Order: sequence, then C-alpha cells, then structure tokens
Amino acid sequence: MTDYDQLDAWIDAHFDEQVAFLQALIRVPTDTPPGNNAPHADRAAELLGAMGLATEKHPVPANLVHEAGLQTITNLIVRRNYGPGRTIALNAHGDVVPPGEGWTKDPYGGEIEDGKIFGRAAAVSKCDFSTYAFAVRALEAVCKPTHGKVEMLFTYDEEFGGEVGPAWLLKNKLIAPDLMIAAGFSYQVITAHNGCLQMEVTVHGKMAHAAIPDSGIDALQGAVHILNALYAQNALYKNISSRVEGITHPYLNVGMIEGGTNTNVIPGRVSFKLDRRMIPEENPAEVEATLRQIITDAAAQRPGITVDIRRILLANAMKPLPGNQPLINAIQKHGQQVFGEPIPALGTPLYTDVRIFSEAGIPGVIYGAGPRTVLESHAKRADERLELEDLRRATKVIARALKDLLA
Repeated sequence: MTDYDQLDAWIDAHFDEQVAFLQALIRVPTDTPPGNNAPHADRAAELLGAMGLATEKHPVPANLVHEAGLQTITNLIVRRNYGPGRTIALNAHGDVVPPGEGWTKDPYGGEIEDGKIFGRAAAVSKCDFSTYAFAVRALEAVCKPTHGKVEMLFTYDEEFGGEVGPAWLLKNKLIAPDLMIAAGFSYQVITAHNGCLQMEVTVHGKMAHAAIPDSGIDALQGAVHILNALYAQNALYKNISSRVEGITHPYLNVGMIEGGTNTNVIPGRVSFKLDRRMIPEENPAEVEATLRQIITDAAAQRPGITVDIRRILLANAMKPLPGNQPLINAIQKHGQQVFGEPIPALGTPLYTDVRIFSEAGIPGVIYGAGPRTVLESHAKRADERLELEDLRRATKVIARALKDLLA
C-alpha cells in the first residue's frame, strides 16, 4: 500500500469516531446573532484534547466582541510542529445563522438519515472542524511528518465579517501561516469570491393616528420608495459581468425590515438592512458611495422623509494570489483520485473570512466537506445536511494534500 492508501484506510477505520465528533459539535448551538460562542469553543477544545490535539484558547476581549455585535468569542488554535518548513493553516468557523423555521429535524440533533447528517452547521462549517482534525490525525499516524507545521484555526466570527476571528489572530501575531485552506465544499477548489457590503437604513417620518393620516408622514411609504429605487439597480447589475469563472454579476438584497408601533398608527420610523454583493472587479468605496446617493436621492423625493445610513459590514472580495498554486495542484490531484472526477478551480458568489488572509498576503484556497452547490446543502435554510461520503472523501483529500505540501 502507498502512503495515500494507508491514509485512506486510517480515515475509513476512524470514520465512526469522526462522525460522532461532528455530532457533538452540532449539538452545541452557536447562533450568531446573538453570538454567545465561547461555550462551543470550550466543548471543541475538550473534544480535540481528548484526541491528543492540544488546543490553545484565545478569548477575545469583551469590548471588541460587543463592538462587533456579538456576546462571547474564544478562538482556538491547534499547532502541530513537525520540523523546518512552511506553515499551513486550516481554518473553519463555528458560528452560524440561527436555524429559522421549517425544520423537520432537530437543528442541534446531528441526526443521521439516508447517509446524511442533519443540523445547523453540518455543512457550513463545523463539518470542517472534523475534516481538518481527522486529516491531521491520519497524517500523523501514517506519515509521521518531519517537515513543516500545521495550524488548525477554529474561529467564531465569519457570519459577522471575521474581524474578531482570523483578523484578530493575525493582528495579535498569534498566527503567521505561509499557506492556508479554509472551510468549503468538496467538488471545487475556490480561489476567489465576492465581496459584501451590508448597511442599515433608518427612514424617519412623523407618527400620527391612522384616522387622520394627513397629520403624519408615513415612513413606510418613504421606505417603499427607497426600496424600489434600490431594487431597480438589480436590473442594471446584470449588465456587469465578472471575469472570474463561477462569479456572474453584482446583486442587492434586503433581508430585514422593521418598524411601526401599531396597526392604527402611521409609522414614524422604518428600518431595513441590505446586502450588496460585489464582484472582485468592483471598488467597494465606489459601491458604497453610489448606494448612499441612491438612498438619499430617493428620500429627497418624499417630502418630510429623512434617512440615517449605517454601514454594518464591509467584506472585500477574495482575489487569487499567485502563491496559491501548490494548494490548487495538490487538492485537484487528490480530489480527482478520491472523487473520480476533475475538481475545477473557480470563484464563488459567497463571501468568507478567507479574504482576510489574502489581504494579509497569505495565499489561500477554500476546500472542505460539502456538496456541489450551496443549495444542495440547505446552508442557511431548514434541514441543513451533509452527505457523510463527502465528509469521508474530503478528509482523505486534505490528508493526502497535506502529505504533499509538507514534503
């Protein structure tokens, strides 16, 4: 048997243990918001330690966590030092959006049915806590590497932008990898992704009794006028195309609307939150300035309406760095061998905290356990699920790729 065959065999022999580890992670909620994620980090560190993977806990100061809109965060680092050579980071995030409605399974149950594991973060991205931990365990058991280092980074701020996750670890010089792989799906290696601008718009009118509506200024009607102006942009965005395969065009979504005080009251205040996805070729400052102008111009067309605009998040696009080619080569080579089909290198319309590493000059790619599309995984929807065979095979790909990269 080759070393690759032995890595595969070790992962097969320990796969039930790997699945149980993922189930234990799913069963500790990490809904963000509210973002009380330190308890999950404590549980993950306990489970990793029991497998012989000593884990550093790095609590983020409360004032920084609260400024980011979260409650608690403890980032985890597992360092494996084999000898001289480059350091490869493996980064997965444990924070997730709340489950929402429509589940037929317990969102925190980790139930298994028809070869799938169900639960919030089963596919994005507690699964890759499991992928990376068991790939490293297989590598050490079979290959006993003598060169290079691996750092597993388990962070809790991807949903809110990564500033108190990977960015905080980099800023405080707790990590300085040469290459990095971040949580992703199994059938593509991702080299670029969209940026994201999120803003909160508060529309002010004048509250009044519904029986005498002319005595007030309807903030909701003002908000509708602004929303129509914003949504009209989506037709224009379709004329802008990215040169990155896998990424199409920019788009805008309004995900939350809130306001009013009662049914019989003219609403005096309405707020909404928008999400603007930016292709890698766009300038984020120009995108934000344009949106602000559209909003203020639309508000000015409604007498008595005023607006406040607040930026919530600005996540730059991930652009490929030339040094990522060894990662692409290793993952594509072993992905094709394990999955029996080519693994293309593409961009994705998602945004992730991987951009923080590329902004720091650290070449990286996105690859891990998951289906061909976000839609198949039910990520951010009810009944999120992961094919267990995708988990098994992605773990083999990462273990094999690490063997090559640390040679």
